[in-house]
Amino acid sequence: MHRYPIYLAPMEDVTDPAFRLQCKGFGADRVYTEFVNADALIRDVKSTLRKLQISDAERPVAIQIYGRDAESMASAAKIVEQAHPDFLDLNFGCPVKKVAGKGAGAGLLKDIPLLLKITQAVVAAVNIPVTVKTRLGWDESSKNIVDLAERLQDCGIAELAIHGRTRAQMYSGEADWTLIGEVKNNPRMHIPIIGNGDVTTPQRAAECFQRYGVDAIMVGRASFGHPWIFKEMRTFLDTGELMAKPSLQWQVDILKQHVESAIAWIGDERKGILHSRRHFAASVAFKGLPDFKQTRIQLLQAPTKDEVFRIMDRIVEQWGERT
Repeated sequence: MHRYPIYLAPMEDVTDPAFRLQCKGFGADRVYTEFVNADALIRDVKSTLRKLQISDAERPVAIQIYGRDAESMASAAKIVEQAHPDFLDLNFGCPVKKVAGKGAGAGLLKDIPLLLKITQAVVAAVNIPVTVKTRLGWDESSKNIVDLAERLQDCGIAELAIHGRTRAQMYSGEADWTLIGEVKNNPRMHIPIIGNGDVTTPQRAAECFQRYGVDAIMVGRASFGHPWIFKEMRTFLDTGELMAKPSLQWQVDILKQHVESAIAWIGDERKGILHSRRHFAASVAFKGLPDFKQTRIQLLQAPTKDEVFRIMDRIVEQWGERT
């Protein structure tokens, strides 16, 4: 483990095995699976069980689960333990309506006694380290993370990751790291604290460690189509120097690798392309290219791998020398 650890945040429809391995290859110190529905796991739903597939090449890797019932979360945790992850992570932070609106994820921030009951039940059910990812609170008037962190620690969790927004903020506005720093600097806290939210550049990564004293940082949306962000951050954290910007050809080759890996993992060309689209749509590789809108549309509508790659090759041919 590096002195300044950088983790890939758990993200639904993003942190599949193909992407986790790419990020790991570029220096992510820990990766997390997509979140896993506890109830679906207990019911043996095939697509959910598939999310438990991890490989030794990813380690250390955490499997994240979510739910709103202590008994089912404990049962799901036991199933997860059989997949032998290094950590079992509890999702108390997902803000989307289909999760939080049903009382799971960040929805549990409205019912702290139940959140703590679930945590205690899961810690008691398994023999692997249990970690938690949550937010500052439900909304601006209930930012209770400093107190909640102590209570979660008392439940026996091994680490706590905090996203610097409330549920009400979703992903809007700026992440507030001041409360993350308060949790970390609380003399009653002794477990590692991981900071998350708007860690988008190597310079910001360094600032988060230096200013707030966190034990690790977690990178989420900034990794879309940009798995080498971990190498950029690691280079800066270790040397103080910015990594030279890679060529457009190199960046496109990485995006192509992800498309290939996604198709191989899903076992279907069309679904693999659909799954990869958010990565090449958001990639820094194409940011700043003039008059790119039409090409982006073509890229997102391309139905086959060959067509996607043809468009990417055309982009490199047209702009490769100028980037």
